[in-house]
Amino acid sequence: MIVLEQKPLDQILEYINDVGSLLVVGCDGCSGIYQVGGEKQAKTMKKLLEMGMKIKGKKAIKIEATTVLRQCDLRITATTIRPLTKEFDTFLSLACGIGVQTIAKAFPDKLVIPGTDTKFLGMQERELGEFAEMCRACGDCVLYETGGICPIARCAKSLLNGPCGGMVDGKCEVGDYTRDCAWYLIYEALKRQGRLDLYKKFRPPRDWSYKAQPQEIK
Repeated sequence: MIVLEQKPLDQILEYINDVGSLLVVGCDGCSGIYQVGGEKQAKTMKKLLEMGMKIKGKKAIKIEATTVLRQCDLRITATTIRPLTKEFDTFLSLACGIGVQTIAKAFPDKLVIPGTDTKFLGMQERELGEFAEMCRACGDCVLYETGGICPIARCAKSLLNGPCGGMVDGKCEVGDYTRDCAWYLIYEALKRQGRLDLYKKFRPPRDWSYKAQPQEIK
């Protein structure tokens, strides 16, 4: 799940200070699921912006709200928004950074403003209401060798060959020994699976060409 957080209202008001008309575009994907930028939040944002501009003594502008099934899908985004493009010169996207860039690609002559900050790709612990970063989408997965625990995302130093000297009693020095050391977790997982021989395997320096930036997938 992509985790997002809405930008402060004052910051968004600064962004739209000189625009003539604004379409708030929500996303029913990740942003909508976690109630950060879905249809309901898009409509709420519209009202907040109108109220904020009035309080600041700004000239009222036309503001409407809509939502897209998945802003990361170019075809769906373009098809959904195209009928509204003549009415608005600026779009405020409440999706992740991918959604913002998708709208910008679909309508290159329009100003597209991000209304959220994208935090990370993670897994949710629903009972605790917490998120944990689990994957960096590095393109060279080693989870088979590490007991299903990613050393790239879950080790603070992205080490591929066991813990560093900063591990004490299974805790990582990064974070003042409050977080589990990824390689301690890997050891315990491989031990339970009877595959500790993989713990001793040497892994050469990572070939970062797998993650050459910017990426294209065909």
